Amino acid sequence: MRNAGKEKATAKRRGWRRIVGAGFVVVSGLAFVTIGSNVALWAMSSGHRSDVAGAPVVPVVIVPGAKVGADGTPMAYLRGRLDVAIELVAAGKAGEILLSGDAGGSSGDEIASMSRYLSEHGVDPAIVRADGEGFSTRETCERARTMFGVERAIIVTQYQHLPRAVALCRETGIDADGVVAYCECRRQTEFRNNIREWLAAPKAVAQMLLS
Repeated sequence: MRNAGKEKATAKRRGWRRIVGAGFVVVSGLAFVTIGSNVALWAMSSGHRSDVAGAPVVPVVIVPGAKVGADGTPMAYLRGRLDVAIELVAAGKAGEILLSGDAGGSSGDEIASMSRYLSEHGVDPAIVRADGEGFSTRETCERARTMFGVERAIIVTQYQHLPRAVALCRETGIDADGVVAYCECRRQTEFRNNIREWLAAPKAVAQMLLS
């Protein structure tokens, strides 16, 4: 009986070791894929990321949408992107602005919010075009190319999102460069968006490989 009890305990320990070992392999594999995907996106966008001063001259600057406030005004992330787009136009770096976002978003109409902000900051509405169905970064890039005929552009977004945005736009056939947007954001917000971008990288790379 005593030997049987020992054998049962040993078998149980072995079972737990196998479970822990399998879990370690899965976690390690996911970490490898996530890190590798992020490295790939940074490499693919290398040489195509800059600030306003280092940006090339292009026909259009693309501004992806983001959350708007309860009062309909752009929140920090989106406001930072729009401010940089305004600077690029003022500096002669771009002749048009293409707003791309969700016109029926859960936080509100991103397109209306962005358009109003640009107008309030002196941007001529005649140089602003809008896509209310840019529901994701990939869709923003694809629709800019197919629906609006964009072939050369700057895409403006925050630093953690920029490699993915540039890589996706270039993969869709746009000769795209990226300019870093401002962000007067809380550390908690930046941390959350960093995590989000790290986790979004494998999907972006997979989409590029399968397209």
